Amino acid sequence: MYYLTFVRKACCIPKMLYAFLFFFITLASFAQPIDLLLKGGHVIDPKNKIDADMDVGITAGKIVQVAANISASDAKKVVDVKGLYVTPGLIDMHAHVFNGTVPDAYIANGATSLPPDGFTFRAGITTVVDAGSSGWRNFKVFKSQTIDHSQTRVLAFLNITGTGMASRYEEQDLTDMNPVMTANMIKKLFPNVIVGIKAAHYWGGYAQVEKAVEAGKLADVPVMVDFGEHKPPLSIEKLFKDYLRPGDIFTHTYAYGPTEREVVVDENGMVKPFVLEAQKKGLIFDVGHGGGAFSWRQAIPSMKQGFRPNVISTDLHTDSMNGGMKSLDNVVSKFLNIGMSLPDAILRVTWNPAMAIKRPDLGNLSIGSEADVAVFNLRKGDFGFLDTRKLKMKGDKKLEAELTLRAGKIVWDLNGISAASWETETAGK
Repeated sequence: MYYLTFVRKACCIPKMLYAFLFFFITLASFAQPIDLLLKGGHVIDPKNKIDADMDVGITAGKIVQVAANISASDAKKVVDVKGLYVTPGLIDMHAHVFNGTVPDAYIANGATSLPPDGFTFRAGITTVVDAGSSGWRNFKVFKSQTIDHSQTRVLAFLNITGTGMASRYEEQDLTDMNPVMTANMIKKLFPNVIVGIKAAHYWGGYAQVEKAVEAGKLADVPVMVDFGEHKPPLSIEKLFKDYLRPGDIFTHTYAYGPTEREVVVDENGMVKPFVLEAQKKGLIFDVGHGGGAFSWRQAIPSMKQGFRPNVISTDLHTDSMNGGMKSLDNVVSKFLNIGMSLPDAILRVTWNPAMAIKRPDLGNLSIGSEADVAVFNLRKGDFGFLDTRKLKMKGDKKLEAELTLRAGKIVWDLNGISAASWETETAGK
């Protein structure tokens, strides 16, 4: 009997040791030095429903604490962000970054696309999703040439056309729209990089969309559709009801080109009822500003009537960056000036796009997440904003990226808020 009691007690010892060990490890994790502390800012993290003054602690490239009044003595480096807004690093869900020098190429491996690092961090962006620049035939070139060498996280929608956006001519070739090869490249080769399929610039009927959706079903990914360039315009009501699925994405939502694409706001300034119905059923509406796809006469009535985009994006390329679009923080500013709150806008450039592309690891400041962080100044003043038809709207607020961190590393610092003063270099000498 004594022996059995001893054995029972002995068997409990490891459990007790494990409990104490777990306790001390947990305690040590809170006590560990913080590599970088963003102190005094207002955190907006829609996924975690945070909209409050909080500090953010980062260690080894990961978020380790988000809380009020984290002790500065626990941090190796402290950056004062008081009066600024701290958010997850932005996700630009519609960009073109397959930059290259192929003669006569349009966006696929051409000069119209842009190298991502030169245009992301300065706007608070840490992740871009290339919107169909490449297809299954040239995606490997895009990956080795751009994705593998970028500090920016680059994901991609794969074009249903095998050669991607080589030119408008190649984009009409239905024989090169292969759902099986497209799906295989996603599921069998690059499931962690390719997040969806793109259909765009097709001059015919709905056949391209049909093939893209077929590939989307095979690969279990969403389809993004640019449904312009049809003369006369094809019905987007038919597109929404007969072809696209909940979770698929309609881009260039606020474009105005009624001779080539059906618009969401009619000539009486009213949002078409089937558009609101489609959004309620799960279709995702993406801004995709671009160089020719954002009009005040579509966006402002939509906002006033409660039709808001699910995702705000740029459609970044050389034809948009110096026009009305400029940058993602500028596009967000437009929505702030037509009635969207800052938390709602941040939702549409962080957690909403993360969910749209099925990447819940992105677009948030959860403990343990990679420390992709943006810090913004919301400036007050007298500003002007252009649509793609070069018409101006006045505004009194403008979002401006002050600091961007990618995986815990400072990659953009507009005003040097993370840096020591130059006088410290010679102090004491």
